[in-house]
Amino acid sequence: MRVTLSVGSDSGACGDLRRWLLRDPELRSRTAGPSGAAPPPGTMGAAGELINVLLAPGGLTAALAAAVVAWLQNRRGNQTVTITRPDGTQVTVTSERVRGLTAEGSGDLARQIADALQDPATALQEPGASQQPEPAAGNGPRPEQG
Repeated sequence: MRVTLSVGSDSGACGDLRRWLLRDPELRSRTAGPSGAAPPPGTMGAAGELINVLLAPGGLTAALAAAVVAWLQNRRGNQTVTITRPDGTQVTVTSERVRGLTAEGSGDLARQIADALQDPATALQEPGASQQPEPAAGNGPRPEQG
């Protein structure tokens, strides 16, 4: 599955995230630079501000989610990363939501993001939860249908 990452902030942030992903041995060969395609509908940015990542089920999705959470925690200012699946489902995570997380909270958030990327129909769903639930304490990804 090919996912697209976009960073809604200053123009250099996307390049920083790409370099961050390239440091991960699991993601290095799966991460591509600018796609040359138009940005996903509803997102801002030029084509050069997108990162494509080819994921296999399981570990690579978790590795990508963990890398995005760690990158956001290490950024100054407010950053937003939107991960778009081929079917248009988007998972958006902001640095405001991850900055104060403990190691356990970061791991939980990374698992939620990975689950949302693997199966958006059932990810983040709990009994009685809405289609787009808001995780406890305001931390977590927000799956959106595009």
